[in-house]
Amino acid sequence: MAVENNNVVTLNYILHTVEGNGEKTFVEQTTTENPLTFLYGVGMMLPKFEEKIAGLNEGDKSSFELDAVDAYGERDDKAIAQLPADMFNETGLPPVGEVLPLQDNQGNQFRAVVVEVTPEAVVADLNHPMAGKNLNFDIEILAVRPATEEELSHGHAHGADGHADH
Repeated sequence: MAVENNNVVTLNYILHTVEGNGEKTFVEQTTTENPLTFLYGVGMMLPKFEEKIAGLNEGDKSSFELDAVDAYGERDDKAIAQLPADMFNETGLPPVGEVLPLQDNQGNQFRAVVVEVTPEAVVADLNHPMAGKNLNFDIEILAVRPATEEELSHGHAHGADGHADH
């Protein structure tokens, strides 16, 4: 069965970022015991990632690179927030490098990395940590199956067998 819309895909991947000089930096990888399982075609994955695996079958392997613009976007040097230090009265000022869970006025959750701390403010970078980086994937398709009606109505996979906890 080929990877197509409304199928549940289970795969393993190895992810590297690729610098401008072609140097790869390891980011993460899945294992056969803990693969990535997702409902294909409903916007859960990067669109170009889905495009690259379309039509693959169980057992197929592929390697591909996504340009930054097709992954997490280019870095925006203006995506910096000055958070008042008094926001951290209860927890204390975070150290540089800490990842802060934030929420915008619409309730969307995102993360920011602390880049500077002063007595008056915490300066946070709102860019995704992989913004501006090309992504290199080595993947192996472990399984492809039709989604269950429940998965389709929920808009996400319920595990490799369709019944795992979610």
